[in-house]
Amino acid sequence: MTQHIGIVACSAEGAALCYRTIARDGARLLGPHDHPEVSMHTHSLAQYMSCMDANDWPGVAELMLSSAEKLAQAGADFLICPDNTIHQAFDLIEHRSLRPWLHIAEEVANEARRSHFKRLGVLGTRYLMEGPVYPQKLKAAGLEHHIPGPQQRERINQIIFDELVNAQFTPSSLAYYQEVIRTLKDEGCDAVVLGCTEIPLLVTPDSSSLPTLDSTRLLAKAAVRKAVGNV
Repeated sequence: MTQHIGIVACSAEGAALCYRTIARDGARLLGPHDHPEVSMHTHSLAQYMSCMDANDWPGVAELMLSSAEKLAQAGADFLICPDNTIHQAFDLIEHRSLRPWLHIAEEVANEARRSHFKRLGVLGTRYLMEGPVYPQKLKAAGLEHHIPGPQQRERINQIIFDELVNAQFTPSSLAYYQEVIRTLKDEGCDAVVLGCTEIPLLVTPDSSSLPTLDSTRLLAKAAVRKAVGNV
C-alpha cells in the first residue's frame, strides 16, 4: 500500500508541474500508469498575494492550514506545498497541522549535498529571495547561498507574476534569466536553485550555464519516494 499525497497548492502552473511529476515518477517506480493516490486543494493565488503584499504571514499560514485540513479529511497521509515563497509561513503551521509535511527547501538542500554543491544561487519571487526560507535550510545543511542584486530581483519577480504564473514563457525572459545565472556563476555559485515553482517551465538544464536544482520536481520526487516507502 502506498501513502496518499496531499498537495497544498498556491499557483496553478507550479502545482500542475508538481502533480505531473508525481504521476510520471510514480509510474517509473510502480509500473505503467501507476502512481500514489494524490489529492490537491488550493485557495486562489489572489488570496495569497493579498496576504503577502501586506506582510501578513499568519494570514498565509491560515490559508495553508485550511487546505491542509481539507486534504486530511480527504485521506492524505502527508502533505507537500509546491510553492517556495509561502514556506515562509511553514513554522506557523507545522505544529498545528493534522498531517506531517515535507519541506521544499530541505529537499533542495538534500539534493545539493548529494551532488556535492557548495554555493547555491537562489532565484524566486522577491519575497523568497529576500526572505528566510532558503538561508535557514541551506545554512543548516552546511551550504552557502547567494541572491541576485536588487534590480535583478525586481525584474525576476516581475517576470514570475506577470508571465510565468500565467503560463507565458518568452524568449526574452529566458534570455534575462540566463544572464542572471551567468552572473551568479561569475560570482562563485556552482549551482542555481529554481526556487519558484514555475521557473523550471522556463529555464531547463540545457539552457542554464549552472547545474539547476528544480525545487518543484525535487519535492514531487521526494513525495513519491515517501509514499512508496523508499525514503
